[in-house]
This record gives sequence, C-alpha cells and structure tokens, in this order.
Amino acid sequence: MKKITKVVIPAAGFGTRFLPVTKAQPKEMLPIVDKPIIQYVVEEAVASGITDIIIVTSWQKRALEDHFDFSPDLEKQLKDAGKLEKLEEVRAIAKMANFIYIRQKGPYGNATPVISASHILGDEPFAVLWGDEFIHSDPPRLQQLIDVYEKYGHSVISSVRVPDKDVTRYGMAEVEPVKDNIYKIKSLIEKPALGKSPSNLATHGGYVFTPGIIQQLNSIKPGKDGELWLVDAILELMKTEPVYTCEIKNGVYYDTGNKLEYLKANIDFALKRPELKDPLLDYFRSKLKE
Repeated sequence: MKKITKVVIPAAGFGTRFLPVTKAQPKEMLPIVDKPIIQYVVEEAVASGITDIIIVTSWQKRALEDHFDFSPDLEKQLKDAGKLEKLEEVRAIAKMANFIYIRQKGPYGNATPVISASHILGDEPFAVLWGDEFIHSDPPRLQQLIDVYEKYGHSVISSVRVPDKDVTRYGMAEVEPVKDNIYKIKSLIEKPALGKSPSNLATHGGYVFTPGIIQQLNSIKPGKDGELWLVDAILELMKTEPVYTCEIKNGVYYDTGNKLEYLKANIDFALKRPELKDPLLDYFRSKLKE
C-alpha cells in the first residue's frame, strides 16, 4: 500500500461571506488570534505525515504563497532586533513541507481544484482538506483518516455529529456501522431538508482518496448550479469500491467560513493562550455586567 504524502488544499474561492474584508485578502488568511486559518490546516497535514502541500489558488491569492515562503527583509529585521524566537517562528513556516501552487482552471465547483491538481497526484492515494475550515483534534483529524485508509484500503471521509437543525447545511450520510467510530457509507445526501436526513452524521472537511477518484472526477458532468461537485464523483466511486467515514474523536469542528463560528474559533484559541485567557475572561465578565 502506497503511503499518503500529498494533500490538496482548495483555496481559490472569493470568500463572499466575509466581504468586504476578503475583497483584497484571501479568506484563508483571516487570523485565528495571530495565525491564519490555512496555517492550522497545513500544520494538521504535516503532523499527519504529509510532505507535499498542493495549494490550488487563483489570481487574488498571492498572499498565500508569500506566507509560506521565506521573508528575507523581515527575518533580517527580527535578527537585528534580537527577536530570535520570532525569527525562528516565521522561518519555520516555510520549512514545514514542500509547497506546490496551482492556478485553478475550469468551471466553478469544489471538484475543480482536485481536477486541477490531478496531474501532480498521479496514481497515488492523496488527501484533501479545505483551506477555510478545520477540525482541532488529538490525534489530528487527517491522521485518523489515514489510519482508517491504511486499515481498510479504501477512501475515507471525516465526519462529525451535528444538531438536527443544522443538517440542511451539510452533506449527510446514511451509514452502516463497521467498528467503533468507523462506518461504511451507503449514500450521501447533500443539504437535506429538515426531517429528511438519514442520520446526524455530517461528512465533510477532510478526505483521503484512492486513485480511483481521479477517473470519476474526469467523468462527472456539471451538476447543481452548473458546478462540478466532489460529492458526485464520490457517489460514482461508491459504485465500484466502498467508501468509509471516520467520526472524528476528540475533535472540535470550526467552520471558519461562517462569521459566528469564526468568532468562536478566535475565542476558543485565545482562551488556550495563558497570556490572553485571564484578561479575556475579565473583559467578558465586565461586558456581562453592562
């Protein structure tokens, strides 16, 4: 079985839910305290054994490439100022992995960035993580998916439980239990109406694919809204090989493309920082008294 070393991170979207801030700044670069969203995603991949990070971008996403590159002028300034800890922190970003950038080509849809990267993936299994959301877990979400792939030898999608009122926001899975938190997917329903979901297990966010998905991606036709959808390729793949889902253990899902969830993520991660926790809690207490 080939080891998974590559991850595709789609990052070409406009981020319209966060306009006007995303008019000139990539949504993936919005900070969670002092680190951009996409860096959390990359760190998860690296912690899971990934060595090649393929980021699919567009013309307005140059800041992503700059962030994961060395910054000679900044580094010199930090060195001259004696800020050696910060110097090592910013240099470490560029040294995390091999970074590969591809411009997205083709119609709209979340399948398009994976198709754009297919010539680099070859006949290898690979992972996909979105660049504007993440699951904070121990062990990392992607590591949990890779463990399932290595055990069963087939594609696997991360999943989390969601409240019944939220099923209309996600792709929901009809599943067959396999073992513990692992399920075989029987069907996927994209954003079902209330009362029509087969479960409260939302499959999204992280994927490990066998090479067979590439053939399906190259064969699918535009679907809803004339876009190419990853779920359509997954449904076709399920006709020829099983696809599993792993309900992520010890994890918190942050849909940081959503304004309220983005704010919650900032609060949660600020509260993990010793220098911020007490002042932030004091501030909340003062606001509650108003």
